[in-house]
Amino acid sequence: MLETFAQVAKAATASSTWAGLTGFQWAIFGAAIAFVGGGMGSAIGITYVSNVSSGILVEDPDKFGTMLPLLAIPGTQGIYGLITAILVTFFFNLSKISAHTGMLVFFSCLPVAFVCCVSAIFQGLTAASASAMVARRTEELGKAMVLPALVETYAVFSLILTIYLFTRIPK
Repeated sequence: MLETFAQVAKAATASSTWAGLTGFQWAIFGAAIAFVGGGMGSAIGITYVSNVSSGILVEDPDKFGTMLPLLAIPGTQGIYGLITAILVTFFFNLSKISAHTGMLVFFSCLPVAFVCCVSAIFQGLTAASASAMVARRTEELGKAMVLPALVETYAVFSLILTIYLFTRIPK
């Protein structure tokens, strides 16, 4: 099995394309997947918390400022996807990237793409529950923010892992 993988890696390095894509295309595909994954998850997560918060704000519009951090927090995963996509252009010379390196960039973008998509959705659900807590007791916003922040941890880990993987890819 290891010999087969080594042969595949060697063939990918030697060719200008891998699975029909150039290194530039692989890298851009990875950047796009990271951005789309984070953005989709953020949009869904914000929708969940917005559904709950809109009901709360109908009853008490003065709580808008208090609810805003809970509404915004699922959007951070979209920012991590954007950061990943931008870092692809900073870390690598895309005009001269080999197919093998481009493929490695693609796979390095996947932690942000998948983890941010899923964590933003669950963060939205968690923030929605925290919104109900704040609706009853506004002074508990600090405690309520801890709940979705715990979910945020894994999105941050995925960004750190992606950046680390970028640094391990030979230029």
